[in-house]
Amino acid sequence: MIPTIEWDGQYVRMIDQRKLPSRIEWYVCRGYRDVIKAIEKMVIRGAPAIGVAAAMGLALGGFSIKTKSTAAFMDKFKKMGQKMLLARPTAVNLRWAVERMVGLVERMKTDPVDEIKSALKEESEKILAEDIEINRRMGLNGQELVPAKATILTHCNAGSLATGGYGTALGVIRAAHEKGKKIKVIADETRPWLQGLRLTAFELMEDGIPVSVIADNAAGSLMRQGMIDVVVTGADRIAANGDVANKIGTYQVAVLAKANKIPFYVAAPISTIDQTTRNGDMIPVEERGGDEIFRFGKKRIGPEGVSVLNPAFDITPAKYVSAIITEKKVIRPPFGRGIKALLP
Repeated sequence: MIPTIEWDGQYVRMIDQRKLPSRIEWYVCRGYRDVIKAIEKMVIRGAPAIGVAAAMGLALGGFSIKTKSTAAFMDKFKKMGQKMLLARPTAVNLRWAVERMVGLVERMKTDPVDEIKSALKEESEKILAEDIEINRRMGLNGQELVPAKATILTHCNAGSLATGGYGTALGVIRAAHEKGKKIKVIADETRPWLQGLRLTAFELMEDGIPVSVIADNAAGSLMRQGMIDVVVTGADRIAANGDVANKIGTYQVAVLAKANKIPFYVAAPISTIDQTTRNGDMIPVEERGGDEIFRFGKKRIGPEGVSVLNPAFDITPAKYVSAIITEKKVIRPPFGRGIKALLP
């Protein structure tokens, strides 16, 4: 698996996912603003990967602060954290990572600034390593839900490229494959960025896992024909009642799965669960620019002046979710009770 993001000396580099699968190109971040830009411009995407990127970006930002005063350092660092929070509003892992890094600085408020800077880098590396290990545990838990022979539908990309490594939804698929289960995957293309076509198919082909890509509007037809056994997706935020925010198009897949009596599973780390958000209606949904819809690459395919609605995510109510797969356990309905029991 290609590393999604890593330290490269004093800089952070990440795979530019906009260039895949045509070529593998590293995007080098020399400061925290570069990381913010990378998140905003979809160089890196996927809730867990965004969290890792935010942690590394803030560590980069910490190195750039020129002061020996811990109080002054803390003030500037918190302002950097506030700017990082604005990069993408829906993925809760970004907020979680920022709060963890700010919390580290607050706990070290009596330590020398140089020690704080070193600790921030170490913490970002720890977050990356933890994410990979969490995904592997999640995969092992989730593969138990996959039949010995199954066709799995997934939407968007929730693989190693969307995380620190291994993946959430694709982590479940990888673990099932590693257990010797006879699986094949159908990946929705996932408009408008085509993450299913460009990234999910790319990752699974690299791993030798059979995969076919379909247009987003073909999933219901295949379900009705009995061609899909299980649906597994990732999540960008899960509310306290089990409502799920994920890539736009997930909701309709969940509704179709319920109508066709197909289990719909969500794989996400505990850090994606937001207990401060009571239900999905409270989750902010990012609205992106219309050029993502009316352009294909650099070519305009829509009429000049056409109005566009481009929400990046949608909300799937908990009643359509069969189970939530986490690194600790599989949570089943009622999700509110299960989430409350799982989290401190």
